[in-house]
Amino acid sequence: DIATRAVKAATLGGYDVLLLDTAGRTHIDEELMAEVAAIEKITKPHETLLVADALTGQDAVNLAKNFGERLALTGIVLTRVDGDARGGAALSMRAVSGKPIKLIGVGEKLDALEDFHPDRIAGRILGMGDVVGLVEKAMETVEVDKAEALAKKLKKGAFDLNDLAEQLKQMQKMGGMGGVLAMLPGLGKMKKQLDAANLDESVLKRQQAIIGSMTKAERKTPKLLNASRKKRVAAGSGTSVQDINKLVKMHRQMADMMKAMGKKRGA
Repeated sequence: DIATRAVKAATLGGYDVLLLDTAGRTHIDEELMAEVAAIEKITKPHETLLVADALTGQDAVNLAKNFGERLALTGIVLTRVDGDARGGAALSMRAVSGKPIKLIGVGEKLDALEDFHPDRIAGRILGMGDVVGLVEKAMETVEVDKAEALAKKLKKGAFDLNDLAEQLKQMQKMGGMGGVLAMLPGLGKMKKQLDAANLDESVLKRQQAIIGSMTKAERKTPKLLNASRKKRVAAGSGTSVQDINKLVKMHRQMADMMKAMGKKRGA
């Protein structure tokens, strides 16, 4: 009844797209399967996509097989491909269901939904990364004017905590440290270690909170951060002085590296 009303409302409203999301399930339930089949029969959708979780392994494959037998599936959306499975389920689901995998989910945000490229998934499974995907994601998220402004500062050997905050923000847009590492050749194992230690989103947010608790002068000139200032920043950001020291050290190392790069370009 809800599906019928939704189609009617979309038609009267002149909407181009109507998405009907049925109840999720991790195993075959005859009552729910009958409901989905009835909805498909009534609405006659142009696309019938099965959304499956890559981390459920064989259960996801069995689900695809059963759905394919009951519904006119047109494709599969595979989520959590950023997890330990790394997309191995994609190969099995394609073979068992005979249906194409159209999209993959590599995170929880809307921009973490990607077109499926078999060659790139194969690269991730083999630990070879997906450099092309990384470049595409960077092109989508990096703001050109800000990148150019940073490049000019680097030529002068300047890299303050405001710049570091901007880089952390860009990394978060690209899926965090784990999202970036998963796409770099040979670094997939490091992403697993990050996940196991919960050192991805939480670290980025903590570092952003630390920088956000500093004054403009402190962000511009980190050397101003003496013991009392660090205590104040730690209290304001809900972190510890040790966290402040780690961030300052990381910034110093990055600044030294950026300065060296700037000299080489200028040579």
